[in-house]
Parts: sequence; structure tokens; C-alpha cells
Amino acid sequence: MKALVIGAGGVGSAIANIASRRPFITSMVVADRSLSRAQAAVTKVKDPRFSAEEVDASDVNSIRALIRKAAPDIVVNAVDPRFVMPIFLACDEEKVNYMDMAMSLSKPHPEDPYNKPGIKLGDEQFARAQTWEKNGNYAVVGMGIEPGMSDIFARYAEDELFSRIDYLAVMDGSNLTVDGFDFAPSFSIWTTIEECLNPPLIWEEGRGWYTTEPLVNLKRTTSLKVLAQLNASTLNMKKLFSFP
Repeated sequence: MKALVIGAGGVGSAIANIASRRPFITSMVVADRSLSRAQAAVTKVKDPRFSAEEVDASDVNSIRALIRKAAPDIVVNAVDPRFVMPIFLACDEEKVNYMDMAMSLSKPHPEDPYNKPGIKLGDEQFARAQTWEKNGNYAVVGMGIEPGMSDIFARYAEDELFSRIDYLAVMDGSNLTVDGFDFAPSFSIWTTIEECLNPPLIWEEGRGWYTTEPLVNLKRTTSLKVLAQLNASTLNMKKLFSFP
């Protein structure tokens, strides 16, 4: 398999490191806005199958040119969610398989954001599903830990663990700290801000999608008999959008 990874930050570098231990990878190009950062990721794996390129992830034409040069079987998007659509559209136009860990961004309802959904996370990508199917290519979207793994857990619970599910919620939390920083998110800072400030999305059978106010405190809850009680607040997060 020939792969093109766009983004040589923490995620892209980790992908390259893991891929270097997989014999089915015949070649992998690691591309980044900073050529030196892409070269550093490649140098670290010490594998002749890997090479580095420079690309502007905000420019569809730049991405298309690199796709034609690398001729990959799949493009893996490992950059900030703001650049999802340029990479997604470039892959669409070049008819190459695609995978990402985030999805296209959301926009609140222009008139009633705390009751009605606007453009949901992933809507721009899902709207092009028929085009991808017609071209015979696949786009696997949102396959990070969330929503990727959380989707898999939810599906397994439905298929294997329970005869009926009345309520499905994702409790997401961490006690991660980074010395010297009061605020240090473990992923894109822009995604963190968006998830906290955009109206949370809820789906109910018979009602469909609706929204509520962000950062509303929920009742103190104990999840699966964990030892400590948790203070939970509503957030707008990607993992929900493919549950229904």
C-alpha cells in the first residue's frame, strides 16, 4: 500500500512511526507545510520506504499536485480540522481514498442556535457521499479516538452487550496536566474552543436533532461505578454525529 500522510505534527509523526513497523506499507510520503518538520518525522523512522514533501494544506491545487506526484492508494489527513475540506475535496477530485481523524466544521443556526442545529460537524463531507460512491472510492471520516473508537464501542455495545439501549451518552474527561501551562489541550486548540462554545447537539427518536446551551452543568454523576464523582457539562463534540 502506498500512503500519503498530510501533517507531520504529533499525529502524523505517530502514524509514520507505527506504519514503519507494518510490512504492507510499500511507501509512505509524509507532507507538511514545513518541509523540515516532514523530514524530521521521516528521519526518525530510519526507513527507506518513507520520504518527505512540502504541501500547503489550505490549497486544493497544491494538494492535488502532490497526490498526482505521490500516486498514493490512500491519503491520511493528520492536520488541524480547519483544513479538512481542502484535503477532502482534493482527494475527491483526484479520485483517491481518504481517511481523517476529524470532520468538516460546524456552524450554529443563524437565528436560533440554542434550539435548532445549523451546519453540523461532518455535514459538508456527508453531502458528497454519493459522489464518492459513484467514483468507487471510500472516505473514512472521523476515525480518531473520538468519534472513531467511541463509535466502535457504541456499535459493539448494541450488537453484543445489550438487548436494548434507551440512552447513549459519552462522558469525556481527563486529568492531564502539562507542567508550566495553565491550559494545554492534548489536541487542536481550535477544536477545543469550538467544542466548548458551540451549542451542544442532541438526538432523540421522534424529535431528531436539536441543540441546547453550551457548558450547562449536568447532575453530578457516577459513571460505571467509578470511584470518584464527576462534574459534567454539555459540549458539542464530534463523536455524537454518527451514533444515530
